[in-house]
Amino acid sequence: MRILVLGGSGFVGRSIAELAVERGDDVTVFNRGHATAPAGTRTVIGDRQTPTGLDALGDSTWDAVVDTWSADAAVVGAAARALHGRAGHYTYISSRSVYVLGEDRLVPDDEPGYAGDKRRGEQAAHAFGGPLLLARAGLILGPYENIGRLPWWLNRLRRGGPTLAPGPYDLPLQYLDTRDLAAFVLDAAATGRTGPYDLVSPSGHTTMGEFLDTANTVTGGRADLRWTDPQTILDAGIQPWTQLPVWLPPGPLHAALHQGDVSHALAAGLRCRPVTDTITDTWAWLTSLPGGAPQRADRPVVGLDPQTEAGLL
Repeated sequence: MRILVLGGSGFVGRSIAELAVERGDDVTVFNRGHATAPAGTRTVIGDRQTPTGLDALGDSTWDAVVDTWSADAAVVGAAARALHGRAGHYTYISSRSVYVLGEDRLVPDDEPGYAGDKRRGEQAAHAFGGPLLLARAGLILGPYENIGRLPWWLNRLRRGGPTLAPGPYDLPLQYLDTRDLAAFVLDAAATGRTGPYDLVSPSGHTTMGEFLDTANTVTGGRADLRWTDPQTILDAGIQPWTQLPVWLPPGPLHAALHQGDVSHALAAGLRCRPVTDTITDTWAWLTSLPGGAPQRADRPVVGLDPQTEAGLL
């Protein structure tokens, strides 16, 4: 296929571009030129936030477009309109955050923040006027992560010593390796799938215990995991998800983010690699970087400071 990736040098977009090249596709990456695109791609530089930013694409045509934009939906709409009639399929990388917490309905159009941006982005993408896939991804992990969740845990466990491990040990987790997301998106484009798909592993694909045990082993087995009751952690004022990435205590929020029904995506071909592969490959990538993991400027830095952790332990 001839594929256009809008983005393509960061986290998810880079995974999609790399896999497409590996499969033998002709891949064009469109970005602002702030980062190097994957080998084997053709880079077109432009700023899609400006009125003429998409002009650099010229009059080229593609079999499929993948749009990874996560901010102002007007940018998505502009790209979708500009590519109308010039591509056979359009994928917008959305998020399961578009759902009202714990309910099977979407957030309102005026919802502020990330959830609202993604929901409005979905609506704007319909301006493409052709086959449209809405890839509503859950928690995404794997190489190239620029949010910091798995990298923070890997670095913390590598440091070793007594380590706060949020329980319960058998707490089920849902996440998706960025490369498995890429595979689904490319396969869906090739077969013309349309509509929304919730893309995340089945609940319990791994557990908090397996997740941290595996990460500890991969990073050298230096950490002494101290499994701690959720209420003890909450009573100490430690914030789930942000100070302890990935983890949410049992309750409504955990049910919403780690116990979703993904049967629709599985039936459509979603496949999820073992957690060991995700963690091992992410650690190999992380240790190859001279300056540590990248961090998106529009996302908060995650992780628990050592003093707070030591105080609770």
